[in-house]
Amino acid sequence: MAGLTLKSVRKAFGTVAVIHGIDLAIADGEFIVFVGPSGCGKSTLLRIIAGLEDVSSGEIAIDALDVTRLPASDRGLAMVFQSYALYPHMTVYQNMAFALENMGLARAEIDARVRRAATMLRLTDYLARKPKALSGGQRQRVAIGRAIVRDPKIFLFDEPLSNLDAELRVATRKELAALHAEIGGTMIYVTHDQVEAMTMADRIVVLRGGRIEQVGTPLELYNRPDNLFVAGFIGSPRMNLLPAQVVSPGLARIGEAGQPVKVATGSLAAGASATVGVRPEHIALAEGPADLALSIDLVEQLGGETYFYASAPGLPQITVRQNGQVPRERGEALCVRFEPAHLHLFDAEGHAVRPGG
Repeated sequence: MAGLTLKSVRKAFGTVAVIHGIDLAIADGEFIVFVGPSGCGKSTLLRIIAGLEDVSSGEIAIDALDVTRLPASDRGLAMVFQSYALYPHMTVYQNMAFALENMGLARAEIDARVRRAATMLRLTDYLARKPKALSGGQRQRVAIGRAIVRDPKIFLFDEPLSNLDAELRVATRKELAALHAEIGGTMIYVTHDQVEAMTMADRIVVLRGGRIEQVGTPLELYNRPDNLFVAGFIGSPRMNLLPAQVVSPGLARIGEAGQPVKVATGSLAAGASATVGVRPEHIALAEGPADLALSIDLVEQLGGETYFYASAPGLPQITVRQNGQVPRERGEALCVRFEPAHLHLFDAEGHAVRPGG
């Protein structure tokens, strides 16, 4: 396995720049997830790493070896595509063995590799079948198996679960995480689904407009987002982002009718516009004095937890999550308190304000 380094990688199609100077170091054995909205450049960046797209400028190194101009076939990587890309006229065994045959490996070595991967992916009973006789999840496992048998330096996954239904996506996601734990390979995984990113990654790379917004572990991004984009993108349901104004050092007022709440205001002066971020699970129901009075628009009872979607004049709809079953109705008043330790403040440019900053 191997590590990967990107230095000032840029990509333009004609006059349209899509990747703007990416710098990134991926350690040997890491599971890295590129996440971001459609059009953010994550798949293009993966294809550049794979050698399927040329860079306009910059450098790509695998284990300190410059591979920037090296053809895809010589980089020692394996890519799993969204569309599976299986040969329909070949059996599962033949699909998994094909690349090894082209590499000129001995028949015994090919058989050993294919059967080892089939056992790992629970495909042993399907080796004689053709792709049309498999389910979507089984086809995806064959595509992954075809990558495993090549023993690549790095595995590349381009939204491999997007064609699966919701239940199968969850199951396959767990299988991929278990696979990484078993083989310990370096894996780079592209998705637009931040839940996939949160549950699978050692580190997440959040992309927007061809630029990196933040890199960190799932909990680092969840607990300490660098900006409004990351705060709103990471987490499900998303963080509540509420307009606010600094009242004095350490105090900000949410909206027009809320009480001042304690939050780190850094160097922001009184009167400065800001945004307060608070996760749905960090909003408490108030029996006495409240930070904010809301009106319930919708209640979702999920058994183990309750979601309230509530509003107040001049504020976007606020999501409140409570453990257990909390009996409330649409139209009722909902008085809430915010936990100061879990509040986030962002300045007018959308940058996170840190304590002492």
